[in-house]
Amino acid sequence: MRRVSRLLVTMVVALLGVCAFLGYRGEFALVEPQFVAQAQAPVLVPMDPVVVADQVEAALVNIDVETAGFGGGAAGSGIVLTEDGQILTSHHVIKGADELRVTDIANGLVYEATVLGYDSGADIALLSLAGASGLPVARLGTSADLRITQDVLAIGDAGGDGGEPTAVTGPITDLNATIVAMNSADLTRKALNGMVEVAAPVMGGQSGGALADATGAVIGVITAASGEASRTEGNPPNGYAVPIDTAMRIVTQIRSGTPTDTVHIGPTATLGVQVIDGRPAGAQVSWAFYGQPAREAGITIGDVITAIDGVSITTAKALSAAINLRKPADPVRLDVTSPDGVTRTVEAVLAQGTPT
Repeated sequence: MRRVSRLLVTMVVALLGVCAFLGYRGEFALVEPQFVAQAQAPVLVPMDPVVVADQVEAALVNIDVETAGFGGGAAGSGIVLTEDGQILTSHHVIKGADELRVTDIANGLVYEATVLGYDSGADIALLSLAGASGLPVARLGTSADLRITQDVLAIGDAGGDGGEPTAVTGPITDLNATIVAMNSADLTRKALNGMVEVAAPVMGGQSGGALADATGAVIGVITAASGEASRTEGNPPNGYAVPIDTAMRIVTQIRSGTPTDTVHIGPTATLGVQVIDGRPAGAQVSWAFYGQPAREAGITIGDVITAIDGVSITTAKALSAAINLRKPADPVRLDVTSPDGVTRTVEAVLAQGTPT
C-alpha cells in the first residue's frame, strides 16, 4: 500500500482580531444634514459546491511519487497552469521524488513529470509534463480580496488513491495563519506563514489541490490539514492553503530561471551530506552518504564545512542555501575543519539529487 505524503498540522497559532469604534464629537447646530457615501463591501456570490467542483475539477491532476530514499511512494494533487502542462503543486508532495507520474483528470492520460523549480519554505513547486498539449487550464483569481467567513471549496485527491477529486467546503476563518506542519513521509516539520485557514475537513492527498471561490476561480493551493489527532480530541477540522498570489509570485520567479536563496530552479544538486549547525560556526557533517560527492572528497562525520568557493558558511541552513543556487555537475571548493582542528580545502563535483 502506498504511503501518502501529507503535511499534518501539529500546531496552529491563534487568530488576531481588531475592532475599532468611531465616535463623533462636536457642537449641536441646526444645519442641513450631509450624507457621505460609504463604500459598500462587495456582495459575495453564494457557494454552489457542485457547480464549483465541476468547474475546477477538469484543471486538476493526480500526482504519483516514487521516493526510493524514503522506501515507498506518495501522492498528491496539482493545478494545471498552462495547456502544455505546467503544474502548480505543493513542494512537500514532490519532496524526495525519484520519479513523478501525473494523471490529468480531464483526459485520463499519464505523463512523466520533471520539476522546474520549488520554494520549500513556502511549500510551492512547479512541474512540467512531458508531451502534454491542449490541457484544460485553471482560472486563477486573486487572494487579495478574500474575506473572513467567505465560503470556499477545497478540492483534490483525498486519500491519494488516484481517483476522482473530492471536494469539501467551509468558511475562511483566518487570512494570515501560522502553522507548524509535519510531513508524514519523513517526519520533518516546518513553519508556514500567511496561510488561508478554512473550517473544512481537508484530507491528505488534497495537498497541491485547489482552493476555489464561489465563482470557480482558484484562490489558493491546499497545503495542510489539522490531522486525525486534532479530530480525535474533538477540535473542529481545518484546512490550510497558500494564497494564490503568493504561489504565483514564486511561479514567476521559477519561470524567470533565476534562483534565489529560497527558490530553487531546475534539477536539484547535492553534496550528499546531512549537516547540523557547527560550533561555534559552520555546517557540521552528521552523515556523509556512500558514493556521494562529499564522501568521495574525503569528508567524514564530524567535519565542519566553513566555506564554499571562498564564501563563509556559518550554519547548516547557509550550506543548504549555497547548494540551492548551484546545479548538478557544478564543481565546488570546500573549506573543512576536522574534529581535531586541522583545516583543509577539498574539491568536489555536485551530484544530482532529489527535491529537498
